[in-house]
Amino acid sequence: MTGTAEDTTRSAPPGLPPTTSRGPRALAMAVYAVLLVLWSELLGIPNDTVQVFVWLWLGTIAWNVQAPWRYHLLFLRDWSLPVIGLVVYFYSRGLTDELGLPVHVQMPITVDEWLGGGVTPTERLQDAWCGDPCLRESPPRWYDVVLTTVYASHFLTGLTIAAVLWVRNRTQWVRWMRRFLAINFGALVVYVVYPMAPPWMASEQGYLGEVTRITGRGWADLGLGRFDLVLQGVGNPVAAMPSLHAGITFLVALYGVGHLRTRWRWLLLLYPLLMSVALVYYAEHYVVDVVAGGLLAGLVLAGSTWWERRQERPTPA
Repeated sequence: MTGTAEDTTRSAPPGLPPTTSRGPRALAMAVYAVLLVLWSELLGIPNDTVQVFVWLWLGTIAWNVQAPWRYHLLFLRDWSLPVIGLVVYFYSRGLTDELGLPVHVQMPITVDEWLGGGVTPTERLQDAWCGDPCLRESPPRWYDVVLTTVYASHFLTGLTIAAVLWVRNRTQWVRWMRRFLAINFGALVVYVVYPMAPPWMASEQGYLGEVTRITGRGWADLGLGRFDLVLQGVGNPVAAMPSLHAGITFLVALYGVGHLRTRWRWLLLLYPLLMSVALVYYAEHYVVDVVAGGLLAGLVLAGSTWWERRQERPTPA
């Protein structure tokens, strides 16, 4: 006996991804892509947890457009607690201001000057690449486009991977989300107890030589100036240690290298490399912040793997 694609979708076992035929999927994904581009042009790229969550949910609906609504509502059920946790994280980063803790400025400058032979890598990169004068409004080079795109991917990559895993493999989705939440809250703890000024702020206050925050200027050539405003308005300015931008790229790359089997998986290591260059060049972070982000990612991966193996260990009779 044979059935239609719609019959297969309706009879899919609970919890398994339903089958959607190619034609309806392609049409739904095309409509989704158009709506997302229009939203980004008019209102800015989705960069907060709630916006990203909604657009990812719509993406899973478009991907399995023939699935019954009870399947799509599972997304809301499964993602509700992680999203609430990430919203709490987002609004908790400003706790430092409420606690009145001193903002650290000199330590990262001292470390980076040692690493750079007397001059911080941020100053060296901006002297070599930014132009004279180094301004956010200056005409961007081709590498500004690349590095700004890599920087902006931070707001989408982690949760996009989670959405793909939710559709394909719920067990891996749980494991990835555990790591993603752990690195966010691990960074939050350090932000609260050790607030630290980034290079651009240290320069404004006279602690560091003249460097400029030029994040986002790479998209000026593409007519996406509104995105630049979005990037400038995100985040807690003294949440520099560790760099979560760097940490999540290390998490993505190391997790992918460990779970994928293709020989091309090693190219994932370019992601944290490019992100690290962007963060230092744009005066968003010091090298020491980037290293701390990589170390945090390693601790999260090792700790999560240890905990999961411990949970899977058979209980003695």
